Amino acid sequence: MPTVSLSTTKPATARADALIIGIRNDEDREGFSSALELLGFTGEKDQVVAFPSDGAVKADLVVAVALPDEPDAEDLRRAVARGVRAAKNATNIAVALHPTGVDEVEAIAEGIALGAYRYEVYKSKKKGKGAKKAPELKTATILSPFARQTLATKAVERAATVSEAVNITRDWVNTPPGDLRPTAFADAISAHAGTTVKVSVWDEKRLAKERCGGILGVGQGSVSPPRLVSLTYEPANAVAHLALVGKGITFDSGGLSIKSGTGMATMKIDMAGAAAVAAATVAIAKLGLPIKVTTYACLAENMPSGSATRPGDVLAMRNGSTVEVLNTDAEGRLVLADGLALAAEGKPDRIVDVATLTGACVVALGERTSGVLGNDYDFGERVLASAKEAGESMWPLPIAEEMKALVTSSKIADLRQHNPKPYGGTLYAAAFLREFVNDVPWAHLDIAGPSFNEGSAYDYTPAGGTGTGVRTLVKLALEMSSK
Repeated sequence: MPTVSLSTTKPATARADALIIGIRNDEDREGFSSALELLGFTGEKDQVVAFPSDGAVKADLVVAVALPDEPDAEDLRRAVARGVRAAKNATNIAVALHPTGVDEVEAIAEGIALGAYRYEVYKSKKKGKGAKKAPELKTATILSPFARQTLATKAVERAATVSEAVNITRDWVNTPPGDLRPTAFADAISAHAGTTVKVSVWDEKRLAKERCGGILGVGQGSVSPPRLVSLTYEPANAVAHLALVGKGITFDSGGLSIKSGTGMATMKIDMAGAAAVAAATVAIAKLGLPIKVTTYACLAENMPSGSATRPGDVLAMRNGSTVEVLNTDAEGRLVLADGLALAAEGKPDRIVDVATLTGACVVALGERTSGVLGNDYDFGERVLASAKEAGESMWPLPIAEEMKALVTSSKIADLRQHNPKPYGGTLYAAAFLREFVNDVPWAHLDIAGPSFNEGSAYDYTPAGGTGTGVRTLVKLALEMSSK
């Protein structure tokens, strides 16, 4: 991840491989008008062009990115990321995007770090004559009149911490599933947490002792046993308690209700929720926010075998409820149920769970927007406000009244795991989860669509894992801790 600093240097005199400059109006075009005209730059939304400076500025390359007349933080975050990707061979850049305040400086710093992300762990190293490693962006300087302000420096540091959390989440999501099975994922979370937060890992024996039948039921078909990773950050000056729960299915074959081959192709992503809550917890701790955070990452591999849970089986959950399993490909709600029950036992002020839970949410909201459901309208609005401030697209969905009757319609158990109707799958899944949170205000983030980008990179969103949810959780913790 590049090191980002601040400077009051003028764009024309900034020394760098590339100068990224925001174009809002004719004044910003001064000195570059001819080049921009020749390249067909009209200033339309998302437009970006790069050209040699030819001595007009100290930087060798100029990257012009279009901006609205009054860009907000998200406009700047996206624009600088487009510029970073356009200057793909630069090792150092200068950025002149006209921030009007510290919040905008922070957004630019995030856009740089997120836009520069690459995942090349499994790329073979080229050998032989002329073989060269692709250049990486190492340093970036934000040109800003606020450069000498302590608040601006802290904003850049905060952006680095949050961006690191997003990028480690992306790394985990991108890791091949054979290399990130539950035990390996638990180890990776523990290593990332270091001494910043307290970490505890429950193995399959402890899970059985603690009556976590959902996690055990999902994981029992795999030779790699399930794990529950709990992270606790508890500062002495905590003013609130937030509990986070994440779905961590390291690979989802569908179990005995097996997926199609194409449906299984990207199912390494099914642990994105657990990755997001774990990384966000560490970031919140590194930021030193005065809020207690208790996090549960529920890890299992959903595989078909002679020992796998069968449709028709009944599982006993952590909170004492029994659940009739009718589709083993609806496994996420089972691991989350145990995690939510544990979270509720701690009597937090609020609970948020994050999960790649339902294909129905992708049908409803598309591939770039997460669904937000819950049991408390006001808290849902707080989550949505945090998402908007963070620049993550989320939309509210209801838990329809009729879903309660469907969830409790099993004839042999307390709860029915799978929707008997062919519609409303996202709402049903949330209604099922609601049974495990008691009366604690709770929000469920279904990130099935935006957690993974199967297409080309755009703005600060790379191909592959996106890190969705991390920035919203950190913003929410910041908002809760400031009350």
